[in-house]
Amino acid sequence: MRTTRHFGNHFGKIVASTAIALTAQFAAGHAFAAKDVTLAVASTFTTLDPYDSNDTLSQAAIKSFYQGLFGFDKDLKLVNVLADGYEVSKDGLVYTIRLRKGVKFQDGTDFKADAVKVNLERVINPDNKLKRFNLFNRISKIDVVNDYEVKITLKEPFSPFINTLAHSSAAMISPAALKQYGNKDIGFHPVGTGPFKFVEWKQTDYMKVVKFDGYWKKGYPKVDSITWKPVVDNNTRSAVMQTGEAQFAFPLPYEQAELLKSKPNLDLISSPSIIQRYLSMNMLQKPFDNPKVRQAINYAINKEALVKVAFSGYAMPQDGVLPQGVDYALKTGPWPYDPKKAKQLLTEAGYPNGFETELWSAYNNTTAQKVIQFVQQQLAQVGIKAKVTALEAGQRVEKVESAPVPANAPVRIYYTGWSSSTGEADWGLRPLLASESFPPKLFNTAYYKSDKVDADIAKALTTTDRTEKTTLYKDAQTEIWKDAPWAFLVTEKLLYARNKNLKGVYVMPDGSFNFDEIELK
Repeated sequence: MRTTRHFGNHFGKIVASTAIALTAQFAAGHAFAAKDVTLAVASTFTTLDPYDSNDTLSQAAIKSFYQGLFGFDKDLKLVNVLADGYEVSKDGLVYTIRLRKGVKFQDGTDFKADAVKVNLERVINPDNKLKRFNLFNRISKIDVVNDYEVKITLKEPFSPFINTLAHSSAAMISPAALKQYGNKDIGFHPVGTGPFKFVEWKQTDYMKVVKFDGYWKKGYPKVDSITWKPVVDNNTRSAVMQTGEAQFAFPLPYEQAELLKSKPNLDLISSPSIIQRYLSMNMLQKPFDNPKVRQAINYAINKEALVKVAFSGYAMPQDGVLPQGVDYALKTGPWPYDPKKAKQLLTEAGYPNGFETELWSAYNNTTAQKVIQFVQQQLAQVGIKAKVTALEAGQRVEKVESAPVPANAPVRIYYTGWSSSTGEADWGLRPLLASESFPPKLFNTAYYKSDKVDADIAKALTTTDRTEKTTLYKDAQTEIWKDAPWAFLVTEKLLYARNKNLKGVYVMPDGSFNFDEIELK
């Protein structure tokens, strides 16, 4: 949605002296309440407006005070939240959703159908220029049936619509707060129905939320407050767990896993994820317009070795276009490592001596640096000389995500990642591989265009028949794997630490958090 959206580990440089200094500053700046939990995360938040954020971390933090009609449990299973149930018309165009009664926003406003109408009409209004417009733009209109029933009409059938409403961006903001603060400032004054009430956000330092006494779920939350603490430096994030200054940290540097395992007060947790890492290749530019070149690059990279070198074993070679765990994922098996085959394909493509190119990374964290250096060495062994550059976030947006004209886009080979935060195939394929998704609209940084894949994705959206959808997504993934617009690298494993006194906080497979039952023993 990562966010969906990019999911990036914003690791800083590992410098011991910096870690010590930041740890001291961290300790001095925060005093713990009896039931205050501090969560150490890897980056600052981009915004607190759920409809205007593209990063997984911001979407995770806003769950403190926001909820949607539907959601996912810690295993990405769909659950009702502010909805009490729904019905869909036979033509797949009209969704009638029943709403939970007895829910209040943190400003005292009752949650009713008018809130659903106001929030969804806000995001589908192109004049508001919200980043999540493309996720909801198939909505035609929203009608209030009565206080606790709303009818949503789509422009065309869209089978993953309920999954889309379960995405954390589809949060219900208090209509009164929206009216008071307006379209832009609501990002600094969040008011939702969630278990915690917003207190303060010092953008580079912390965000504080406190228990909402009027929360509709009786007996929750079980802690008084949460402090979200961005700790960019890898060593510092590990250090604050060891000193007890934080009770939870994610992500953790893979190379420190063994050290943290030995700490008696900590649980080190590794679990499967749907976060995939890959190299896109710009197919509008030579030599990447030639499928044999793209296939050669896939053969040239030893994914098993990459897992060990860059991820300390906390990943696995990518075994399909979509990671296992995303609905309709097709398992094809990893692309084999075969440098001889790679050289043969390069020769057949007219590049017997290889070529020179540029390899950019969407991230500049330690792990990403290791990945691109490893790939650089692997490509060199088959004659491809790649100049590597790890982009800052601003450079990534300017050079890759905002490139206005596809034919002139400067990106060539691009290391990036994704997690489908709707848990469904559409949001894992369409934003990355449909021809409608070239930057700056979405993230098809390979500029891949296949009429067959486009047709499969479009048709799958319009059917609710699971057998038919399975066939369409299987065909699309098979075609993409064969066309190789990406070099398929790895699916990450999650690695996080939790104090043994802290219960009910999990990292979900998409890299978001679930803390519905957070409790400090």
